[in-house]
Amino acid sequence: MSKPFRFGVSMRGAGSKAEWVTKARRAEALGFSSLVMPDHLIGTRMSVGPALVLAAEVTTRLRVGSFVFDNDFRHPAVLAQEAATVDVLTAGRFEFGIGAGWMREEYDKTGIPFVDGGARVDRMAEALTIIKGLFGDQAVTLNGKHYTVSGLEGTCKPIQQPHPPILIGGGGTRLLTIAAAQADIISIMPRSKRDGSALEDGDATAAAFDHKLEVIRDAAGSRFEELEFNTLVQEVIVTDDAAGAAAKLIGDWKLGVDEILESPLLLIGTGDQIRQKLRRIRDRLRISYVTVFEKNMEAMAPVIEPLLGS
Repeated sequence: MSKPFRFGVSMRGAGSKAEWVTKARRAEALGFSSLVMPDHLIGTRMSVGPALVLAAEVTTRLRVGSFVFDNDFRHPAVLAQEAATVDVLTAGRFEFGIGAGWMREEYDKTGIPFVDGGARVDRMAEALTIIKGLFGDQAVTLNGKHYTVSGLEGTCKPIQQPHPPILIGGGGTRLLTIAAAQADIISIMPRSKRDGSALEDGDATAAAFDHKLEVIRDAAGSRFEELEFNTLVQEVIVTDDAAGAAAKLIGDWKLGVDEILESPLLLIGTGDQIRQKLRRIRDRLRISYVTVFEKNMEAMAPVIEPLLGS
């Protein structure tokens, strides 16, 4: 059975405390259920943990989340402590998103080795085992390929037990298989290019998402019905000329007009057309949790209002 719709907005940060407070309150007032932040080391942006704590403090129901922490930037013991602290300081309104990392530029600029995708994913899976253990009551011992911890106890325990909802996002088979076994929320996205330069445009079609969902279904087994599915929409264009707007994106996406209009990552059309598409996406792909970028927040708000809680 499909889950009710909920909507999130992804924000990088703000230039001042007052601006950030205004943004968080605006997201809540517009009906968004969550404010999430990406974890990158280049570009103008704020640190995830402190910003999310403040966003929760100045709102009443808004959930906050990492979307997603790059596992390679922190030792899992450090990340477990940070995530649990955010959950405590937000009174259990935190969603813990974690990923394997994909943007090569920030690895190169920080001197962090950019190993192949399979190794990054395996390292994230090992880290997640440690993190989930540190959220619990027992000491953690693991002599793994990537990490070694011995009798380590978590220094801070999250309010949400056994842990905050875990979100894993990605598009490759290995990552989706791990997500099917370990996550509570799976954000289905295109694969990243092997060179870490961008996402694979051709992997953004509805047909590609069909395949990803089947990978998850096969790997999740009895867990499948419990999972919540998300995607990060790349563009929202409210217009009476959907085909014309889609045609303008062909050069950027290397997809045909019909593929663009069908892609879960692109919402184009009138408010009614976009709502109909969101219902089709939920029916076809089980995606009920839809996140948009801050640039699309105001345009998306009147579109989603009739869908809230449905």
